[in-house]
Amino acid sequence: MSNPAPTPGPASRLPTLTDFERQVYEWQMWVDGFGETGQRRLKAATVLISRAGGVGGMVALELAAAGVGRLILAHAGNLKPSDLNRQILMTHDWLGRPRVESAARQLRALNPRLDVVAVPENISENNAARLVAQADLVVDCAPLFVERFLMNRAVVRQRKPMVECAMFELEAHLTTILPGQTPCLACLYPEPPPDWKRQFPVFGAVAGMVGCLAAMEAIKQLSGLGETLTGKLLTCDLRTMNFRKVNTRRRRDCRVCAPPPV
Repeated sequence: MSNPAPTPGPASRLPTLTDFERQVYEWQMWVDGFGETGQRRLKAATVLISRAGGVGGMVALELAAAGVGRLILAHAGNLKPSDLNRQILMTHDWLGRPRVESAARQLRALNPRLDVVAVPENISENNAARLVAQADLVVDCAPLFVERFLMNRAVVRQRKPMVECAMFELEAHLTTILPGQTPCLACLYPEPPPDWKRQFPVFGAVAGMVGCLAAMEAIKQLSGLGETLTGKLLTCDLRTMNFRKVNTRRRRDCRVCAPPPV
């Protein structure tokens, strides 16, 4: 069954494509079930990406290349040498300078038509609701569960779809959350995993792989193409090349998304 776009409506209300955009996106518009209407839906969309590091940077790059109209990047801090093995939107000459600015400049170089909003902040109590309110869809790539839980609460309250992606060492997890229809992050993880920490083993190739998958999930959700991982969790172990998809369930006692008692 096709996945409904989050902002469906008559094609006449979507932005039109220029002749140049038709040339740029010609090959992907050949994809069955996508076409020019799917491309116009991407152009109309705003996506919030929490962190633009190893995973989020790849998400942002692929969405910019695919023609999403507006990206909001929330990422604090300056570039460090240890970021360079995986953060593909960063460059050596930017060391010591704000990472989100490097990400924005690289994305604009790839797609000058893209509207990039660079927010030099990580997700917090002060900005989560405000940033989510500006987006049609959220991609959560934050390394800390405190940020993930804040984002999860905001999308549930505002009924915004969220692609949730994470990786550790050679493993990756991915799901798509539709508030009110699927489990939220707090259903899957009522408490932060005890061994989860800010710094962890990582290859850039693993971060890039899950970032590409997350970008494709976002493209499908925005355009109505194919089937997304709603109600399912994809786990990938690149050490053994095992990929597994399991069904997930909402928790009746979830502190975030459980319906109020009757």
